[in-house]
Amino acid sequence: MSNKIRKIGVLTSGGDSPGMNAAIRSVVRTCAFHNIGCVGIYRGYQGMIEGDFKEMGPRTVNNIINKGGTILKSARSMEFKTPEGRKKAYDNLVKAEIDAFVVIGGDGSFTGALLFNTEYNFPVIGIPGTIDNDIFGTSFTLGYDTALNTVVEVIDKIRDTASSHNRLFLVEVMGRDAGHIALNAGIGAGAEEILIPEEDMGLERLLDSLKKSKATGKSSSIVVIAEGDKIGKSVFELKDYVESNLPEYDVRVSVLGHMQRGGSPSCFDRVLASRLGVKAVESLLEGKSNYMAGIYQDKITLTPLEQAIKGHSEIDKELLRVSDIVSI
Repeated sequence: MSNKIRKIGVLTSGGDSPGMNAAIRSVVRTCAFHNIGCVGIYRGYQGMIEGDFKEMGPRTVNNIINKGGTILKSARSMEFKTPEGRKKAYDNLVKAEIDAFVVIGGDGSFTGALLFNTEYNFPVIGIPGTIDNDIFGTSFTLGYDTALNTVVEVIDKIRDTASSHNRLFLVEVMGRDAGHIALNAGIGAGAEEILIPEEDMGLERLLDSLKKSKATGKSSSIVVIAEGDKIGKSVFELKDYVESNLPEYDVRVSVLGHMQRGGSPSCFDRVLASRLGVKAVESLLEGKSNYMAGIYQDKITLTPLEQAIKGHSEIDKELLRVSDIVSI
């Protein structure tokens, strides 16, 4: 393959997140700025296998910067995990004269891109799009800031009911493997306790904390729980456990679910998506491949895809300490 890039594909893969459309827009317009073609690849790697492509120009991405979800759609592709599936994808890219692609997604999407590059030496740059903020090599992933603001807004509304009825609310947020949303939204919304996968709080400590809250005059409480918390019980089992041990509490459960993934992206996510899109395209034009564009200390950086996949995003220990202090 010639080193000269004339056309770049862009796809979104894995779970959607607010800011993906802003990133698509940035990729398309950066291509136009540099006078190269851009092709939208629909439904992730499955669309690549099926040749579901559409030429995109600056006007095809009008009025999408403010929209959640992804106009290119997203889909899981089992077929792309097979050598035959990847061969079909490669043949379609060559036929469409696509010389490189930008994939917006999480570590599963990056793993697919890395494997594809290994087999076909096909230039690729990743943009991290997931609300969980669990990708190594970037301080923020697309959609995380929006999800946090959504969760805080909802918990604020729940607190109105909790305090009106002297209730304890267990609020489950997304974060199967990472507690970033629970920890930050919990502090932002003034939660009494925060349960996250990285820290095993234990049931006894939770009960002690709730007893202390009651003793110090708190009439209502909010406990924020990441869905992957290590306490070992579903949020509904946890409700039964608390009620059987602390009968003075009237416990309610709210599972926020997919509402955290939707909605108009925050200004932060729109600006980040715009910056990452420019970096992704310009990195490909400079001959770089197998990197993820991310942000660290407000500078746009490149991390090798392999590191982004294998690395582990750490929870901020100082935030845990802050949480303990301000929830007294």
